[in-house]
Amino acid sequence: MTIAGTAAGTRAEILGAIREGERFVLVTHENPDGDALGSLVAMQGVMRALGKDSLMFIGRDEFPLPYEYAFFEFDGLVSDVPGDVAQRTIVFLDCGNSDRNGFEVGDSPVLNLDHHHDNTQFGTINHVVSQASCTAEIVWDLSRALAVALTLEMAEALYVGLVTDTGRFMYENTGPAAHIMAADLIEAGVDVHEIYRRLYEGMPEPKLALLTRALSRVQRFDGGRLTLARLTRADFAQTGAEESYTEGIIDHLRAVEGTKVAALARELTGDDRDGWSKVSLRATDGAVDVSLIARVQSGGGHRQAAGFATAMTPDELVAFLRQEVAAQLDG
Repeated sequence: MTIAGTAAGTRAEILGAIREGERFVLVTHENPDGDALGSLVAMQGVMRALGKDSLMFIGRDEFPLPYEYAFFEFDGLVSDVPGDVAQRTIVFLDCGNSDRNGFEVGDSPVLNLDHHHDNTQFGTINHVVSQASCTAEIVWDLSRALAVALTLEMAEALYVGLVTDTGRFMYENTGPAAHIMAADLIEAGVDVHEIYRRLYEGMPEPKLALLTRALSRVQRFDGGRLTLARLTRADFAQTGAEESYTEGIIDHLRAVEGTKVAALARELTGDDRDGWSKVSLRATDGAVDVSLIARVQSGGGHRQAAGFATAMTPDELVAFLRQEVAAQLDG
């Protein structure tokens, strides 16, 4: 079983480009999540198994990575654009658009592997499979087509991408191929409980303190269909929490009865980001496409999970979100 569907033509092109290419650099989006990092590590394993000269790029600003992903080993990682990038094929993984990375492409050929339905198709070859549960599922599919035997490291990386982007197999993007993939990865040696423990247990105390502050500030609008919480710079400074510790907080907002859209706004730290906030959005069902809301503010994402950065005041943000949610629910 493949997940290529209507993208079968681009799948063949991608496979051909990987087989024929010799030198690659793999990149993913800023603030990389489980799917981004899992896809990156697994694709690097695929390239190495095929004997390719392949590097992974993650910018210095992304470190330290969230504690959940500290167990990843990045063999072949660089944090500077390689000097020979013009001679390498650039593989973008899990990037809805090229601006989400900051990596200067130049004249290099670009392979765009992604599952975001609003992908801007910026690659030389675009293999965008919107029905895939995650980009890791696409990498898994390609590895099978390339007859690459999965190492335990690759299987674990793919499983991290799968389990995080499907919300532990609970989101509506969880299709039959996701479960077939999970079974294949377990056969390859993945210890499901150990991955769960790494990702969802061992919470640092500052993260608990941050969660407490967010939940103490929950606001609900329009009969509860918009549920919102905010975190300030002071919250991070006073709790000692890192920005990545916000991961998972929005799921508590999403779970509140009557919610159609959950939003978490956090003030960005750093002098160059004064006055700016990152807004994460989640939809509870198909009634609202939050990626449409995010795109109004030059963001993006999935129908049920999206985000954007903004300099709007808290009141302006509430007014904007209420207006956009009403536009979709009330016409």
